[in-house]
Amino acid sequence: MCGIFGYFDAGKRPLEEGLLQRMGESLHHRGPDDRGIFHEPGVGLGNQRLSIIDVAHGHQPFVSDDGQVVVVQNGEIFNHVELAAGLAGTPFACRTHSDTEVILRLYEQQGIGFLSQLNGMFAIAIWDARRQTLYLARDRVGVKPLFVAEDDGRTFFASEIKSILAAGWPAEQDDRALDLFFSFNFVPPPHTAFKGVRHVMPGHYLEITSSEIRDHVWWDLARMSPEERPESEWMSEFLTILDDAVRLRLRSDVPVGAFLSGGVDSSTITGLMARHLDYPLQTFCIGFDDPRFDESPFAEAAAQRFGTTHLSRRVDADMLDMWPQVLYYCDQPHGDVSFMPTYRVAELAASRLKVVLTGDGGDELFAGYDKYRQFFARESAFTAPEAEFRQDYLKAIGLLTLPQKQAVYGPRLTPMLSVDHAREVVDPLLGRVGHWDRINQALYLDMMLLLPGNNLVKPDRMGMAVSLEARTPFLDYRMVEFAFRMPGRLKLKDGETKYLFKKAVRELIGDDLAYRKKQMFTVPVGEWFKSSRKAWLQSAVDTGFGGSWADRDGLRRMVDAHVSGEANHTREIRALMAVDLWRQRFGIGA
Repeated sequence: MCGIFGYFDAGKRPLEEGLLQRMGESLHHRGPDDRGIFHEPGVGLGNQRLSIIDVAHGHQPFVSDDGQVVVVQNGEIFNHVELAAGLAGTPFACRTHSDTEVILRLYEQQGIGFLSQLNGMFAIAIWDARRQTLYLARDRVGVKPLFVAEDDGRTFFASEIKSILAAGWPAEQDDRALDLFFSFNFVPPPHTAFKGVRHVMPGHYLEITSSEIRDHVWWDLARMSPEERPESEWMSEFLTILDDAVRLRLRSDVPVGAFLSGGVDSSTITGLMARHLDYPLQTFCIGFDDPRFDESPFAEAAAQRFGTTHLSRRVDADMLDMWPQVLYYCDQPHGDVSFMPTYRVAELAASRLKVVLTGDGGDELFAGYDKYRQFFARESAFTAPEAEFRQDYLKAIGLLTLPQKQAVYGPRLTPMLSVDHAREVVDPLLGRVGHWDRINQALYLDMMLLLPGNNLVKPDRMGMAVSLEARTPFLDYRMVEFAFRMPGRLKLKDGETKYLFKKAVRELIGDDLAYRKKQMFTVPVGEWFKSSRKAWLQSAVDTGFGGSWADRDGLRRMVDAHVSGEANHTREIRALMAVDLWRQRFGIGA
């Protein structure tokens, strides 16, 4: 696990002294163990390393024997052992046990087409001097981030936007991205909140030369075709794939632990881990005094069931003073306040080890959220014409309505209302999976937008903030492809979320954990806005929200309605506060 950074300049202009070092330093939290930089006129590749695989010999960049190919990577290639075995006895045999060397040797042997052989989470940069080409590749579902910014023939790339800003890129607000944020509660990729900076899409790679930047799709989930099979076959394959995904993600030269909330996802991962490890499994959770949000008793029960060494810490639920710090690590505004407790549990785990497995991805693959149950409880969700279905679903998952935007947008953002930017994002995606059932279409949208735009940002950024690697077995590409061959009715059935998933794991984790009511990992910020944080909120509206992006009178009316109990505007206020705090933290001007 690392952070990568670098640049390519078609004109090979001199680089400002210390620029690459500044880019690396801004990512120190992602890789505090080592820094490596390759630089020659017109190109630079760097890496901040968190040493996990082949600790002694995994220094990056990796460079080919002839000096013509250079590789840096952020992430892990979980099947590197098998891939290295396949290279043994060839001119491309590996000399270390590093998964990054496997990337180098496969590229030397096969070219960029080798990506399809990788099972992992990764952002990869490859400089091929023979072709004078820089390749930037991102994993299939976007577990690892990768950002680029291009101007006047010079392209910067990095694992986090702050590294690109450290190279001198101006911190300017992208108004269209901000409008999208207020539609989704996160900025959907490839957009970012910073003008001129974009997110490489999951399953894509960029081919950058002196004449152009070409965007290639190397993996496309939409190509999956639905299948009809007995439930028993689906359950058997589910357990087989997930068990192997866990086994592969236990490969590490340092101990591996797990986040454990006691929910079905984390309990399942913990149960499978306990079968494979030959050392005591460490699990981690945090608890709150408010029982509505405290999952620690369920985590304790799961820990006892699987015999883990469990570390639980009760923390103050009000973490809002951390909000600016969390937004700094995220780079972009997020209305999801669960980033803050995630930081706390990551901090707890990082006090003991460097690697954890998590249950992320299970809800998006197998319909685990209540929003799916609520939306598909209506017959019209299945029978409405396609255009109506899309509009209704977008409304169901959206944040600010058009009237709300009109009320709180300032003069800078108001012109954004002339175009439905959210539909411009959603329609092309859903148009690719018209052959799928409606439930899987909805899940596909979350796979393409919510996961890389928000839900995978959480474990990556909050883990990396404290130098902790988070691995996600549910997002093994074999499980993702399996999930979208499965009919939606086996995921959401008769109001039961994760229907087949729960049925498959009940023997492993027990009925109490498999069928417990889902709790969201969050804190009651909406209640605090009416009580302990009322003055804080009102002061923020009165003295903050600088510039022309927000209408302060409209904000006051929304806040007053929430505080008085006239309406529940928790999500809307969270998002507006997140933007204002983000603008302050990154010094965004009017």
